Amino acid sequence: MSPKTINTVAPPIQQEYLAETDFKNELDHVEAVDDLPTSQPGEVQPLHRDIEALKRLSPEEYAAAHKKLVRKIDIRLLPTLFILLILNYLDRNALASARVQGLEKDLGLKGDQFNIAVSILFAGYILGQIPSNLILSRVRPSIYLSAWVALWGIVSACTAAADGYNHLLVIRFFLGVTESPYFPGALFLLSSWYTKKELAFRTSILYTGSLLSGAFSGLISAGIQKGLNGVSGLSSWRWMFILEGAVTVAAAIFSAFILPDYPATTKWLSAQEKAIAVYRLEQDAGVRDEETMTLFQSFKAAAMDYKLYLLAIIIITKTTAGAVTQFIPTVVATFGMSKVQTLLLTAPPYLFAAFLALTISWTSDRRPERCFHLLTPILFGMVGFIIATTTTKTAPRYFSLFLMIGGMFGSYNVALAWISSTFARPRAKRAAAYATINSLGNVAQIWSPYLYKSITAPSYHLAFTVNTVMAGVAVVFCLVLRWCLKRENARMDKEESLGSDPERSAVRQDRIRYVL
Repeated sequence: MSPKTINTVAPPIQQEYLAETDFKNELDHVEAVDDLPTSQPGEVQPLHRDIEALKRLSPEEYAAAHKKLVRKIDIRLLPTLFILLILNYLDRNALASARVQGLEKDLGLKGDQFNIAVSILFAGYILGQIPSNLILSRVRPSIYLSAWVALWGIVSACTAAADGYNHLLVIRFFLGVTESPYFPGALFLLSSWYTKKELAFRTSILYTGSLLSGAFSGLISAGIQKGLNGVSGLSSWRWMFILEGAVTVAAAIFSAFILPDYPATTKWLSAQEKAIAVYRLEQDAGVRDEETMTLFQSFKAAAMDYKLYLLAIIIITKTTAGAVTQFIPTVVATFGMSKVQTLLLTAPPYLFAAFLALTISWTSDRRPERCFHLLTPILFGMVGFIIATTTTKTAPRYFSLFLMIGGMFGSYNVALAWISSTFARPRAKRAAAYATINSLGNVAQIWSPYLYKSITAPSYHLAFTVNTVMAGVAVVFCLVLRWCLKRENARMDKEESLGSDPERSAVRQDRIRYVL
């Protein structure tokens, strides 16, 4: 088949899979490159010959193979990461439900000691993220992430043995350390498999796990409170930590056999599937991932990029306002209902946020667009905080929880997808960016619990006022980042229009633009 023949039948494939590039010409370009990335763990030879072999496929055959690959990854990667993230947030936020079940009284906590126990987790959480993601880019994710999942499950279960404030602090700190690799690692692993147009919705599916964990937490806690309180002489909150920790360890064992590694190194992919997986990501990024950066160089490359700090401010302000989730059971408890009723009422706002997150991310990927899909829900969250600031009546305040959680967390996945599309390549820089932004964002989790002091109950006026301001700042910086990226795109358009190789500029044009 001649190059002209391929060019005449390629457009459908170009539009759906190759970002409007010429299938044959692009593969010829790959052939001209000496070596494709070979530094991924476990890779024993370049993928050059396998990608060259793709030229023997017709566009229809390539499209079918591409679709089969994406479906295969969707089936194995997404559900596993989703379940593990539910467990991650269940174990992390179980303290909020334990408070309603009597943890404070049993451990003799006084004053701000509960708030300190909440915040100290994030001190450990921040410490591990950046080095962990830099290591992750060079090892097998299936083993590395699963090992950390098992460790945090063990540490979380140890909370049941706490007999005082000091023990609780130590356990919470190490829970933060052992949990720190998972979430930024999961985001990085997603971005290592999916293109920019695919990523927001998949990220949303993943992050919906954190929202559903909030709903499940209330339901699970209510069941344990009713059925296991006092069994074998243990309080219900102790049983909660034991059971949730045990389930996490079991899930970690299974995940080690299910999770993929990287496109070039996953053992259960065929040579052709590996070639397609690598090729489509390079086409999407518009640059070849040479993977020659050291750990320090990748961190420096991310740290020197101003866009990292704009995204970090957005995440920090959203995280500050979103810290209300640590105290949702406490806020609902001000309604004056029983422990079981209080725990059950925490579920519906999270279910609403999960539905909103999937809807927003789906439309964000379809367009594709990030800025306004991110800031619009934040504005609704602001309305929720304002309502909560102005009244303590049960009905309007409970309604405000839907707006708060839906607004601040229903759009969080779009922010995560924006990070990936802004730091598409090289892979090591993207790993450093994810971890750095997530670490900076979680700094807010250290101090924001102190906004919810017991003496400010039941109004929590200070907390909701600060949250309103932070949401407003997030909106402003969404617009600032959009303006900066739009200028970057305009600059690249101008450079290409003045380039000496118009054909090459045309081929590359669609694949290196920032998503606004």
